[in-house]
Amino acid sequence: MADRGAAPQPTAAQHSGAQNTARLALVVGALGVVFGDIGTSPIYTLQTVFNPDDPHPVPVTAQNVYGVVSLVFWSVVIIVLVTYVLLAMRADNEGEGGIMALITLLRRWSSPRGRRATAVLAALGIFGASLFFGDSMITPAISVLSAVEGLKVVEPSLESAVVPLTAVIIVLLFLVQRRGTAAVGRVFGPVMIAWFVAIGACGVSAIADHPQILRALSPSYALGFLFGHFGTAFFALAAVVLAVTGAEALYADMGHFGRRPITRGWLFLVFPACVLSYLGQGALILGDPRNISSPFFLLAPGWGRLPMVVLATAATVIASQAVITGAYSVASQAAQLGYLPRLRIAYTSESTMGQVYVPWINWLLMVSVLTLVFAFRSSTALAFAFGMAVTGTITITTLLFFYVARARWGTPVWLVVAGATPLLAVDLLFVAANATKLLHGAWLPLLIGITAFTVMTTWQRGREIVTAERARHEGPLREFVDGLHCGEVPALRVPGTAVFLNRGKQTAPLALRANVEHNHVRHDQVVILSIETEPVPRVPADQRITVDDLGYAEDGIIHVTARFGYVETPDVPTTLAVLDPAETEGRLQLDQASYFLSKIELRRGKEPTMAPWRKRLFIATSYITADAAEYFGLPRERTVIMGSHIEV
Repeated sequence: MADRGAAPQPTAAQHSGAQNTARLALVVGALGVVFGDIGTSPIYTLQTVFNPDDPHPVPVTAQNVYGVVSLVFWSVVIIVLVTYVLLAMRADNEGEGGIMALITLLRRWSSPRGRRATAVLAALGIFGASLFFGDSMITPAISVLSAVEGLKVVEPSLESAVVPLTAVIIVLLFLVQRRGTAAVGRVFGPVMIAWFVAIGACGVSAIADHPQILRALSPSYALGFLFGHFGTAFFALAAVVLAVTGAEALYADMGHFGRRPITRGWLFLVFPACVLSYLGQGALILGDPRNISSPFFLLAPGWGRLPMVVLATAATVIASQAVITGAYSVASQAAQLGYLPRLRIAYTSESTMGQVYVPWINWLLMVSVLTLVFAFRSSTALAFAFGMAVTGTITITTLLFFYVARARWGTPVWLVVAGATPLLAVDLLFVAANATKLLHGAWLPLLIGITAFTVMTTWQRGREIVTAERARHEGPLREFVDGLHCGEVPALRVPGTAVFLNRGKQTAPLALRANVEHNHVRHDQVVILSIETEPVPRVPADQRITVDDLGYAEDGIIHVTARFGYVETPDVPTTLAVLDPAETEGRLQLDQASYFLSKIELRRGKEPTMAPWRKRLFIATSYITADAAEYFGLPRERTVIMGSHIEV
């Protein structure tokens, strides 16, 4: 007899419907977070190409309009569709993407014979990540400025309000960052869907008036413009590249949504909508060359221009949100991999580990973005600076991808060369074109990138020096434990559990050595804990902890290694709570445990370990290090900090 109380089992159709709903939700989420930057590029790309104030202006002729629109279309196809969607997004690190993920893949899969090449490419990758910081400063400024500038189309007298209103929006944007994208993320997707539908519809309306613009879809127009008018086309590439800004976000945010939802969102909505907008703007300019002043907003009918300005502002705020969050992620991963000091990081979503908030980076970005807005005062002026950061990052990503393809997948050399040569040729052509704008603003992202690169490589080198010097001060751990066991180092055993955080297993913690040698005491249970950051996003629970009795099973001294991925936050008490008492030589008294930290004061030494200016930079950078007790989740009332100093 059937059990009348049993819950009805879902049918295959219901299960399939639930899966489809989940997939659709991921696509909508990706539309709201991933595509904001590239989806708002139509606002300013063609306007910048035909800007009469450009140092190398493109004459507004029918042939040039066809050529430019065709060049924009095929640039998007080659860089976004081929390089990122079809190729780079297949190279993931445990589901995570982005240039930092490529660096960890380089480290893991390179052969011993290729160590020098790996080191050079890793350094190049760090420079690419550094350029991304420049991108994250310029994107909010140019995106919000370009949207608010639509007010000039609606009412020319409002021109004086553009910069102040932009500044207010940017300040509000950074003030709400601490709440995280989780609180407002549910509205991002629908807003961006409305945005793409609107820009696509406006494009269709203009195409219907001048359908001949569809000829621009033929690559013959792009090639004819590029090789037939190379002098004009080459300089135009510095503005054409604006159409692919945000391509890196597709790859960097892959860990949040997965490759398939991003690919579907791109192919079925974002790509068609952007292409229709570019074709529509081209058609509008063909109809009246005077429309080059603001072709995007002029696509909308008179009654719809103010709503389009409002929608564009919302879309650019979302675009800025995405790139700002990306900067947090890059900074967080760089800190975990040893290229930046430990920063205070807050996770703003319980379901998405990638949604982080880094206060120090937030306020640095806000000041930088406001400075750019007041210094450049227009999106066209900022556009000269924007392209260099984008092209540099894209070129480095392409290079690293093909190296990983060879090292990890064993792709034949001939196939790597056949694929890399044309893609890198296109990338380098864009880099060269943007280099012509060095005196007109392209120096800015390079300066930001070089500064960030110098800070990160200096921190990495200084950290290596400090680690080596610290190891000399601490001495071998096994030798220290042997001395305690045989009584060579006299110490009175006192009740309780003491946890000493240490950088590794080879040396004795400075705080433990000071406690024994100066206070002549040790606790009944001593846990020496080392936190290791693995080059993967997350570490499975069964691989997280390793316990070593250090040679003596009953002396109460153990070493615990806890492994975390670079997107995880170490929580020491929670980690220790899951330990088996059989492994820890008795149950740990964590409710009353004392936690010991070794605080290192850095001083400039006379040894030529680094240039004097790099020593000063390293010491200055150390001051932004997050509080260790807070970072590791230690109870502050039971945390003891013991100091020492090291010369670099």
